Amino acid sequence: MSAGKKKPTTVNPAKNGSKGKKQRLDLKRFMSQQHLCRSLKVSEINTLLKYLTLRQFNEGDILADIGEVGDALYLVVQGEIALMVDDQKKQYEIVREKPGEMLGIMSFFDRRPRSVRLVATAPDTQVLRLSRAMYKRMKVEHPFIAINLVEHALINLDCLFRKVSKDFAQFAHYLYGGKAA
Repeated sequence: MSAGKKKPTTVNPAKNGSKGKKQRLDLKRFMSQQHLCRSLKVSEINTLLKYLTLRQFNEGDILADIGEVGDALYLVVQGEIALMVDDQKKQYEIVREKPGEMLGIMSFFDRRPRSVRLVATAPDTQVLRLSRAMYKRMKVEHPFIAINLVEHALINLDCLFRKVSKDFAQFAHYLYGGKAA
């Protein structure tokens, strides 16, 4: 692992006693408020959570790096994740994603190397991670939940594209005095 990319803490709320029960309740509450789960029944939210692992990162930790092929999707539960690019040994932040946003979508689905780095920008950042293997199982065992997940991924990509497009348009306006190329 590269500098800054530490092994995250993985938490399995199903196996952590009374603390695990509180985490499960908090995660169920969080998930029930997400677009991803709007059309899911409570039992389906519980099923979805069985496919996910909760991971914790410290500020500055790298979740996924440029050049890696995505083997997981991430849903931000707590904290913020920045999408960063490198340019001549400098990092630039493209956008910051908050709780409820899904990350790692493009590389996960197209299996091409990542073009951005995912970096935790807040202490005690938490994400729910869906591995490729668990996603494949979910598609077969619970296709309705998998379809909801894909729909959520598309919505997140659209929102990300719109954020970046708006920022680019504002930057072009600043550079060219209102005359976009």
